[in-house]
Amino acid sequence: MERETRRFRRAKPRKKALKFTITIGAILFLLTSGFGAYAFMNAKNAYDHSQVDLNREGGKSDFREDELTFNDPFSILLLGIENYSSDNKSGLADTQIVITVNPATSEIHMVTVPRDTRVNIENAGEYSGIHKLNAAYSYGAITGYGAIKLQVETVEKFLNIPIDNFIAVNFDGFRDIVDALGGITVDIKEGFWEENFYDGSKIEFEKGTAHLNGEESLAFVRMRKLAINAMYSREERQRQFLAATIDQAMSAGTIFKIGQITDILGDNVETDLTAKQIYALQKQLSKADSLAINTIKIDGTDQKIDRISYYIPTEESLKKVSMELRTKLKLDNAGSFVTNADFAK
Repeated sequence: MERETRRFRRAKPRKKALKFTITIGAILFLLTSGFGAYAFMNAKNAYDHSQVDLNREGGKSDFREDELTFNDPFSILLLGIENYSSDNKSGLADTQIVITVNPATSEIHMVTVPRDTRVNIENAGEYSGIHKLNAAYSYGAITGYGAIKLQVETVEKFLNIPIDNFIAVNFDGFRDIVDALGGITVDIKEGFWEENFYDGSKIEFEKGTAHLNGEESLAFVRMRKLAINAMYSREERQRQFLAATIDQAMSAGTIFKIGQITDILGDNVETDLTAKQIYALQKQLSKADSLAINTIKIDGTDQKIDRISYYIPTEESLKKVSMELRTKLKLDNAGSFVTNADFAK
């Protein structure tokens, strides 16, 4: 299990404010970029339009016994949805990142959940059984159970933690928000190429510092089929992009782009977070001088089983990640480790 920590210090603004952004390294990245009450009011209509109810009993995860209070650590599942191949009817959860947020300490922990992880998907009717983890979204849509609902529950069972909230964004939303921010600067560790999702052209990435636009950013975080992925993995690029995006979104110029960003959110994002929750979180986190971003990796290997390529996590690594996330969420670790992962032994 690998861990990396980055701390982002705030510039001192002329007015007390928070430019806090929760991002999806690979597929969405901006939950909100706010500037006090102005950002809250400007974003409210977009968030109200994007809000989705998971219809949970008691309004909480089955993995929680008690309701959350405002100061409790909580988790968010960030989903990047590819729905073009199905004409927006179902699609797949192309990217999944779980983050835990501690409002009291301003600490964020992030783990990328490999999309091809071999798991047992439940509540999918005739499709229930062993599949890639990202297929839960599609089966939830097909069966009427709920695409996001089934994806959230499947990730909960994989990591053995509650997922308290979610944010889902499609590829257009990712591209457009990157462009609205003026692009993202990243340090490319190894050169590679990837096909442009929109027009099929070849996008070349050379080793070194590069400033990427929306379409280039999408290619950067999606590539997974070339040999270079073994040494410069998709998950590493997603974590790297997350850090770069937070750095960019916390810059002084972001305030002037809030209107454009919130217009994008309303059309391309779904979430169960309310604007009031987001604003309250912003107020709490604005008291901190810096944000600590900690990334955690689930170790494993790519394996082909029955002619299908899967990611098989090691049981030891997955258990350690689960226990660390549960500790960050202040949950009991006394019980036995339970997961829907299939270790294919």
